[in-house]
Amino acid sequence: MDKIINVAVVAHVDAGKSTLVDALLQQNGVFNEHDEIVDQVMDSDQIERERGITIYSKNCAIRYKDYKINIVDTPGHADFSSEVERIIRTVDTVILIVDSAEGPMPQTRFVLSKALEQNLRPVLFINKIDKKDARPEEVVNEVFDLFVDLNANDEQLDFPIVYGVARDGIATLDYNDLNTKSIEPLLDVVLNQVSAYEGNENDDLQLQVSSLAYDEYIGRLGIGRVTKGKIKSGELVTLCKNDGSLESFKVSKLFVNEGLNRVEKSEAFYGDIVTVAGCADISIGDTICTKDKPNPLPPIEIETPTLSMNFLVNDGPFVGQSGKYLTSRHIKERLDKELQTNVGLRVEELPNSDGYKVSGRGELHLSILLENMRREGYELCVSKPQVLFKEENGQKLEPFEQVIINVPNDYASTIISDIQNRKGLLMSMTTTPDNYTHLTFSAPTRGLIGYRSAFITNTKGEGVMVRSFEDYKPYVGDLQTRKNGVLVSMENGKSLGFSLFNLQDRGQLIVGPAVDIYQGMIVGIHSRDNDLDVNPCKNKQLTNTRASGSDDAIALVPPRTFTLEEALEFINDDEYVEVTPTDIRLRKAILNPDERRRANRK
Repeated sequence: MDKIINVAVVAHVDAGKSTLVDALLQQNGVFNEHDEIVDQVMDSDQIERERGITIYSKNCAIRYKDYKINIVDTPGHADFSSEVERIIRTVDTVILIVDSAEGPMPQTRFVLSKALEQNLRPVLFINKIDKKDARPEEVVNEVFDLFVDLNANDEQLDFPIVYGVARDGIATLDYNDLNTKSIEPLLDVVLNQVSAYEGNENDDLQLQVSSLAYDEYIGRLGIGRVTKGKIKSGELVTLCKNDGSLESFKVSKLFVNEGLNRVEKSEAFYGDIVTVAGCADISIGDTICTKDKPNPLPPIEIETPTLSMNFLVNDGPFVGQSGKYLTSRHIKERLDKELQTNVGLRVEELPNSDGYKVSGRGELHLSILLENMRREGYELCVSKPQVLFKEENGQKLEPFEQVIINVPNDYASTIISDIQNRKGLLMSMTTTPDNYTHLTFSAPTRGLIGYRSAFITNTKGEGVMVRSFEDYKPYVGDLQTRKNGVLVSMENGKSLGFSLFNLQDRGQLIVGPAVDIYQGMIVGIHSRDNDLDVNPCKNKQLTNTRASGSDDAIALVPPRTFTLEEALEFINDDEYVEVTPTDIRLRKAILNPDERRRANRK
């Protein structure tokens, strides 16, 4: 039997979690000489690699000295924080990574608070100490203050500190010494900080499911740590459900992690993180126990969604040109499949329409699902994101976010004014020697939807904004977030350079020439606050008359293009984003201009 230690790597987004896991794997013999070494090898999903973020937590294992160390790489983005919360229950310690220049960020506070709640003793890893603006001593003091803020006990406050450059596989106990090209000092500190998981293989089995996976051949998989006893492939076990009910199933397959691979085993023992197949309706928080000896662990609470969108059947004239899956049945089947593993998602059928209300933890959470669907060939329309309100003691509550902003001093007053107009409250403001202002706000999620593009414009691309869910607070009243109306096509056809040239004076275009257009499609952003019906397909009248200047070359300003997230942020309540495998279009919910005017009069 192995001596097992389970470690989670946690941090704010972009602090270097996946890069550190790369170094741990490379220096502990996981790769052969002929293997191609890929950066952020744990970020295996295509969207993860494109965006450079971790979306799904993943397990791997290394052998160091006479220990087997299971490592869990966790997401850093606030929208996936519920996944981090569950994973922390399955580990013996966490490696908390903090950037040597940025210091603790909002998500750092969240992941650390969850680790301290589980009575874990974190190891602090100050990363990127080779940066020009690195300030390791100050950052350590800031992290210590954060521990105190979160009511850490004396043992937790005595946390070990390791410095390093994860990209180069360097870990050291002295930040002035970067000559050591080894990650081993970090592993040695982990072994000193926590002992191997203890237990007895003859105890009754106890295994709580902390995350889910899905395999096309063997179905739904439950992943969790064996808290007591041992589990065998082929044995009958009792499943204690979250609702208190019991059911029996046979363990059809059993896997553990070795390096990056999931290896099938006949049995696994206390302390190890295992993947179990055999139960079609296994869920987060369920406990697997010895047959007829139920001993459930406390249920795991899944964080409730804060944001919802309507996923609707595409009823536009271009439906089916690029997508394969178009009907409400197709959308329903895909959402049901997503619910197998994405436990932070909620799906409800919309009355009187071909669509579904899909709720999640934030814009990124839902846009990742949409991006996956369009790549798989789905075509649908999506409504503007809406926050989900709560009611407690007769008072209406809405989600608020903590917003941390770093901007050049010249733009600070503009940003403060922007966010206060969106009902945000300035909590703190400090300036740095390099002429940057550090701002902290508490702002309603409603006010922040659609703000990112205005923020980039107002800071000339030099500002950095980080958001994370804070709490539900009293409703702050009506908000107007988008100041501009839109230019809406009133014709079907192809956009022409002549008409677009004349429309440029009315606002910013979002389509170029020779693009297929339909009635009700949004072709530009109006310079005023009202919507304007326009004809982008109008051609120049050809005559025999020649006049000076009439044949000047047409110069078009390049159109603004929207990513999926930007499009979702931009639209208003009466507009949709049409999502297809090849295009992202913006359109009005009611395409016919006469019907739209009648609806607005009601």
